[in-house]
Amino acid sequence: MLAAALVLTALPMSTDAAPSDAEPCSAVPWRDTRKSADARAKALLAAGTQHQKYRWLVEQPANAPGRTDFDGITYPVQVPCTPDVTYTDGPEGVRNVTGVTAFPAQISLASGFNENTAYAKGRAQAREAFDKGTNVILGPGMSGGRTPLAGRTPEYFGEDPVVNGVLAGAMARGIESDKDKPVLADLKHYVANEQETDRQTSSSNVDERTLKQIYELPYGIALKEGEPESVMCSYNQVNGVYACENPLLKNSLKGELGLDGYVMSDFGSVHSTAASLKAGLDQELNRPIHYTPAKLDAALAAGEIAQADIEQAAFRVVRSYIRGGLFDRPLPSTPVEDVSTPANKALARRIAEEGSVLLKNTGTLPLQPRRKQTIAVIGSVASNAPDSGLSAKSLCSLPWRSGGNTMACEDIVAPLDSLRERAKKAGAEVVHDDGSDPRHAAEVAAGADVAIVFGHKQVGEFADPQDLSLDAGGDALIAAVAEANRSTVAVLETGTATTMPWLSKVDSVLETWYPGEQAGPAITALLFGDTNPSGKLPMTFPVSEEQQPAGTPEQFPGVQAEGETIRQVEYSEGLEVGYRWYQANGEKPLFEYGHGLSYTDFSLSKLKVSAAADAKRGVTVRFKVTNTGSRAGTEVPQLYLELPARAGEPAPRLAAWERVSLGAGESRTVTLRLSAQEIADRHLLDIWDTEKDAWRTPSGGFEAHLGTSSDTSLSAKFTVGRR
Repeated sequence: MLAAALVLTALPMSTDAAPSDAEPCSAVPWRDTRKSADARAKALLAAGTQHQKYRWLVEQPANAPGRTDFDGITYPVQVPCTPDVTYTDGPEGVRNVTGVTAFPAQISLASGFNENTAYAKGRAQAREAFDKGTNVILGPGMSGGRTPLAGRTPEYFGEDPVVNGVLAGAMARGIESDKDKPVLADLKHYVANEQETDRQTSSSNVDERTLKQIYELPYGIALKEGEPESVMCSYNQVNGVYACENPLLKNSLKGELGLDGYVMSDFGSVHSTAASLKAGLDQELNRPIHYTPAKLDAALAAGEIAQADIEQAAFRVVRSYIRGGLFDRPLPSTPVEDVSTPANKALARRIAEEGSVLLKNTGTLPLQPRRKQTIAVIGSVASNAPDSGLSAKSLCSLPWRSGGNTMACEDIVAPLDSLRERAKKAGAEVVHDDGSDPRHAAEVAAGADVAIVFGHKQVGEFADPQDLSLDAGGDALIAAVAEANRSTVAVLETGTATTMPWLSKVDSVLETWYPGEQAGPAITALLFGDTNPSGKLPMTFPVSEEQQPAGTPEQFPGVQAEGETIRQVEYSEGLEVGYRWYQANGEKPLFEYGHGLSYTDFSLSKLKVSAAADAKRGVTVRFKVTNTGSRAGTEVPQLYLELPARAGEPAPRLAAWERVSLGAGESRTVTLRLSAQEIADRHLLDIWDTEKDAWRTPSGGFEAHLGTSSDTSLSAKFTVGRR
């Protein structure tokens, strides 16, 4: 591969010289758009001194070419005609600034199972980032989803590796799609980064097959389908070696998985100079710590690294900047104050609506307001008026370590306001109680025709939740309201799965995650049926904290022996992650993966599968979807593939899905064509053969399972030979 070849060969020296101050930038070869990105990058590096090349190996010196001092570490001014570059964090939006759209959390995007929406969101976010003066987005986020107790669950795409890879690829493709406002995407965090507890001093101990099939596969898919320019390595160790100095960077990420861009670290995740550079880490995030000029000079002098290592790391960074357009479209000299457009706000609402999941409904929803009807809305997070520090704004986006949210959410539309406006049109009245006193809330609910009670759970970076209960006594509040009013709807704003001890007492449950600034209009449209729910769970909801794949202390959060500095986290569940574990062990969860209801009903029938003997021409799956209900809606049929028994897989794996919108009584024949390219890139029929150190398609009988969740209803067998 080109990526591997570049690691082994030093860049040739060039006679191109740096321009004088009087020469225009159009005259230098690294700004010549007629040349290839490779040629331009080589020319720029050849024009620089050794310490100018070092600048590319650290974020701050690389991105501020005119600055020379970085916390006491001094560099020469960079070669002329290199651009300012600015990184910004944010899987869900441009973080920690005002005047941007507060999109829903990334897990809401996952619940939509919609590549087109993921692409649109990436493109919209990138345009906002550029106009705000930033042109590298640290996102999308990716994870294996091995436990709902992981603090950063809302930043990721759930527990299925194919969904992770496909949606991350689509979002990355959207981020890098606008050539007039170029922005680079950065997949994070590679790899087996599944908890916040001692994330900087823990080792994810995982067998090779599981590492390939569960934790690396999403990166391989996203790199092929999204072609992002960078990947961020994580804090944790992988099998005893820190991720940012792990040979996986060169051998797997840049080799087998095909990253042609550069690897950056997370801030503070670098632990060495020579080991990291030799392993394939190209750029240290933030300020220089281990990639300082003095440490690089010393490592070179000691023979711990070679000049080729320096050249290749710098080349990868520069080439990605050039190839991504950062040299040719400078950032605006003055950031735009407000970049949130009506179209982006509409997209935020669309993501919230597509991503909200109707978990239960026994008839109360959709609401049908009438004159003199009273609707009780219970809960502080339904309102913009802060109560005990909580309001609708508190659950707009992910919580942050210093308080508040990752997004400013200054344009948040509260559910209470939208519900009142919608009910008023029908002559109904909405009354509100903040829920701080469950007894008083129950009294308010008892006097209403319908009660809508909001429950929440804030999870995010820097801490794993201790349990899956709702915050602030939310479970007791919902139970009290449901006891007082038989027509109770629970609206959940959470970042992960929650247990629901009150489930049997409520009529309906709507999971909205962290729904973004358009929370009010989206939730109101869903509750009143103006929008028919179509979201599907991208993660399994367990009955209890104990009922999950990583259910022992050794598995999560791991064990730290006395006197040891590293917490050992054993991934002993192996391939049994998420829905695979529940099926393999005969466990019935609270809600299965892919579950999600609608205000209409659908049926699936007539499943047929055709496949070439060698699978080289792909696999075609046909089936009929019928809307058997009385209103239009969207279903998401899901195709799971069961491999031959000899493959040793724990359960059928999700291979494909399709959003199908139908009118009342309408039917459609759906054709899922799994092309040879998709089968190869997504390894839909493959297992990782540890003896051959390669992917392999087991020969024999396969079975396709079709359903509206991982609890499938139809099946059909087919056979493929060995590829």
